[in-house]
Order: sequence, then structure tokens, then C-alpha cells
Amino acid sequence: MTTFLIRRLFQMLIVILLAAIASYALLYLAPGGPLVALQQRQRGGAQGVTEEDIARIRARFELDLHPAVRFTRWFVGLPRGPINLGGQALLAEMHVGCTQTGQVQLTYPDGRTDIVEECIDPLTLAELEGRRVSRGVLFGDFGLSQVILRDRPISALIWSRLPYTLALMGVSTLLAILFGVIIGVYSAVRQYSRFDYFMTTLAFIGASLPTFFFGIMLILVLAVWAKDAGLPYLPSGNATANRDYVVPLLGTVDAGSPLDFLLHFIMPCAVLTFVSIAQWSRFVRASMLEVLRQDYVRTARAKGVRERLVIAKHALRNALIPFITLLAGVLPTLFAGAAVTEAVFNWPGLGQLLLDALERFDYMVAMALLYITIVLQLVGYLISDILYTVVDPRIRLT
Repeated sequence: MTTFLIRRLFQMLIVILLAAIASYALLYLAPGGPLVALQQRQRGGAQGVTEEDIARIRARFELDLHPAVRFTRWFVGLPRGPINLGGQALLAEMHVGCTQTGQVQLTYPDGRTDIVEECIDPLTLAELEGRRVSRGVLFGDFGLSQVILRDRPISALIWSRLPYTLALMGVSTLLAILFGVIIGVYSAVRQYSRFDYFMTTLAFIGASLPTFFFGIMLILVLAVWAKDAGLPYLPSGNATANRDYVVPLLGTVDAGSPLDFLLHFIMPCAVLTFVSIAQWSRFVRASMLEVLRQDYVRTARAKGVRERLVIAKHALRNALIPFITLLAGVLPTLFAGAAVTEAVFNWPGLGQLLLDALERFDYMVAMALLYITIVLQLVGYLISDILYTVVDPRIRLT
């Protein structure tokens, strides 16, 4: 097991590096960026846009650096320290000198001076002056947002959206797995029954139609038509309301209250649960049907073992072995969210954040989200490999 884990961790590092290079290159070649608005205004003859403004933006976002150097600074924070960009120094107006006693004298742009007792690297000096140099996404520093929350840490932006995504994806995934496994097992045991035909039809509908279709239909029925008919209705979007509102039978709902959050939560959760149940139930049904035809299942029944034990102990456990492969995708899904569903319901999660970042050309945020999703996907694969040994003792990781 130890040898397997060491080998897989080494492979994961290689995959992370290659995936980071690919995602960085694709977004680097994509249109847009921090200079687009200024260049468009300059071409349109707008007043107040000078070459100095463009040079300052290029220096701020290190656009004069070679793409390979920009990638290494983004990925591992190297090379560090001052770099001359378009005539401006990244750590400009900072003078450092070490005395024989190991003291460092700092001269700030406003003329103030300070003494530091020991020599420290340029990265720490930059932070002492209120400047910020990224340590690299490999070490958890995702840099600053360029557009959405300008000059704010991307990590703070992610943490502010993460609870909404975890709540939505966590509850919907848990419900989907729970009901999907139950429906899939019962459909396989009662193959060709009315229940099987009905659930198979629903599964095909859920797997075939896009999520935004179900989202729009729910909004029309449960938000628009129900409200027009004077029936209890659900809010059509956002996580909470901006002001109090009245729902028939429920009375006045306070904005920002737990009930308000729950009413906003029901529709996006229902859409994701329904679509996921369709996928989980079909997979479990197919796996169970294959296992139920095996000789050891027929032998157990011939020996007089109760049907419930045959299904639960002999069939279901072996049917869940391929099912574990799908579980590898649950971990990144919990973080990445469902971008389409969050966009339909304007849910302030990470999926919506990714769409906003791409739409507003905030590629630093987009790259951070893609990088985290890649890492979680690889971790999910590693966990699924370990779970194989739990479900099937015959499997050994070497």
C-alpha cells in the first residue's frame, strides 16, 4: 500500500503540472484580459487614456514577462523578487541594505524608514511594505482577482462562495446517491415490472434533457404560475431575498432567515437531485442485473438463504464495485458545483463564479477554480482506488 501511494502521488504531481500548463495556455490564448477595455477606449478616441496608463496595467499584471516566466510565477511563485516590467519595477522604490549586525533598513516611498533585525527575502520585504507577491497556486496562493473583486485575494472570494456550493451539491448528491441506489436495486430485482418501466422512463428523461430545461420549467410552475394563482410559491432565484415577502399559508418570510434560504434552496436542489438520480439509478440497475445472474447468487438462493440477505450481502456488495468509480467524481463536483443550474437560479456558488470569471475575463479566478477542480478530481480517483480494497478484499494495491 505504501509503495502504491508513493507512486500515485508522484503520478498526481506530474498530471497536475501538465493539466496546469494546459489550462494556463488555453486561458492565455483566450480573448480578453485587463488591457481590453483600455485598448478599446484608446482606439475609439476616448480622452484620458494614455500610453502610461497601458504601461502601468501591463506592469501590474506582468504582461511584459515571457509566458513561461508568468506561468512559473503563477504556479510555484518563482522567480521571486523585483522584475523590471515595461520600465517599472515590480518592487519599485524599495532600498534594502544589510549591516554587519544583520539589520535591514527599509526606505518606503513616502520617505519613512524602518529597521528589521534580520535579512529577509524580497517576498517578505514586499509584504512588509504592503505589496503582494504570489507564492504560487501549488502552495495555495491563488493571487488577486482582476475584475470581480479587484485586488482582493482569490482565496477570500472562493471561501465566500464555497458554503453555498457545498450546501447545494452536498444535499443534492447525498439524496441522489441514497434514492438512486434504492431505486436501481429495486428496479433490478423487479425487472420488467411496472415500477421498473416507470423508473426507467423517468431515468431516460432525466438523463436526456438538459438541466436548464428542468430549471426553467420549475420556475414557470412553482414560481410564476403558482404565484399568479394565489398558491404557495417558491422564489425564482438567488440564495436569499433582499426584502421580506409573503407566501400563502406560510405568511411573511423574513429576508435572510433560515426559511427564506430553504425556500430559495428547494428548486435548484430538486433539479440537481432529479438529474443525478437518473444517472445513479441506471448505473446501479445495470450493475445489479449483471451480478444477479452470477452463479454464486443462484447458489445462495438454492441453499435457502433469505432473499434480503442474497440481495444485500451477496449481490449489492459486488454490484457496488464499479459504482465506486463514479464516486471519484463526487469530490470535485462538491467544489466545482453545477454551473448551468447555478446560472439558471442565480445561485451564488462556485459554478456561477466560474461563469462570471470567464464572462468578465477574470482569468486568474477561472484558473484557480480549474486548478482546484483538477486536484480534487485526482484525489477522488485515489480515494476510489483505496475504496476498491474495502469493497472487494481480493483487490490488493501494490
